[in-house]
Amino acid sequence: MNAFESYLHTFLFSAYPYICMVVFLMGSLARYDRDQYTWKSDSSQLLRTGVLRWGSNMFHVGILFLFFGHFAGLLTPHWVYEPFITPANKQLVAITAGGIAGFICFIGLSLLIYRRIFDPRIRLTSHRTDLAILIILWVQLTLGLITLPYSLSHADGSVMLVLSDWAQRVFTFRVGDAAGLIPLAWPYKVHLVLGMTIFLLFPFSRLVHVWSGFATVFYLFRPRQVVRSRRLNLPAGHNQPRQPGV
Repeated sequence: MNAFESYLHTFLFSAYPYICMVVFLMGSLARYDRDQYTWKSDSSQLLRTGVLRWGSNMFHVGILFLFFGHFAGLLTPHWVYEPFITPANKQLVAITAGGIAGFICFIGLSLLIYRRIFDPRIRLTSHRTDLAILIILWVQLTLGLITLPYSLSHADGSVMLVLSDWAQRVFTFRVGDAAGLIPLAWPYKVHLVLGMTIFLLFPFSRLVHVWSGFATVFYLFRPRQVVRSRRLNLPAGHNQPRQPGV
């Protein structure tokens, strides 16, 4: 690795994560404060339903499983699960479950992209950023699926431990020079960089509605709504007498 490659590696895996993290948090806050009416994902269900029903459900089920799987898998310290499962077995579980979820998500996202491009009504009402973010997610999913054979070639779980160590160092501000990632194959590195870039683009795209999705958990704990009728003490279906002169 020459001097430029060393500098680029250090920047991408030591400084870039924090740039993406700051933009992700501050950008989301600024958008919510300034443009609340854009805090949504524009629905095109009224224009065409068929492909959307399958594509959207498969995509959301897959992406949620992948998100929480990556979150728990990368950020859970090794000593927490070591008494119950070995790194090799954990990696095998991650490959199997992640592969299934990734494949489901890939099919769903492909259907959504096909719908955006080849349905004239949907294409005319779509923003360029809508299609762009879908394509970026599709490329990221493809890279994730490409890493599966590489992970199988390291059945001892060593690569998983390297990735987990790097992710945990990032979140605890101990990232250093990220030298441990240097020996990894290129799909892992591109997958990491593009994943961070998605967080960088998050506040400026339709992905921002994910915040609202997580916030809906509080719906389960909302106070009970009290509904009162305007026509007090009147039986259901009874018409209020018309007032004179009205």
